[in-house]
Amino acid sequence: MKYLLSVCCCLISAAAFAQPGITEMQQAKQDLSSTFFSAFDCCMVLACIFGLFGGLRVYHNWQMGKDRIDSAVAAWFFASFFMILSGPFLRALFGI
Repeated sequence: MKYLLSVCCCLISAAAFAQPGITEMQQAKQDLSSTFFSAFDCCMVLACIFGLFGGLRVYHNWQMGKDRIDSAVAAWFFASFFMILSGPFLRALFGI
């Protein structure tokens, strides 16, 4: 019984040494923060494209005399609004 207890204690301490260190965690946070800013910029560019393309589509439908453009306005607006809010949400989620 004592032999089994000592083996279990050795295995638990060996598992504790297998955990990543502070430097690896700092490196992972630095890698995440360097790629996040390019993702944040990509979100803003996509929001701009959605807004411009949506505005052109709504204007075209309006000039063609389409009756129901309210749903198209809301769809394109909320698509760009979602992309604008996804950047700060991800920033808050990852703590960057």
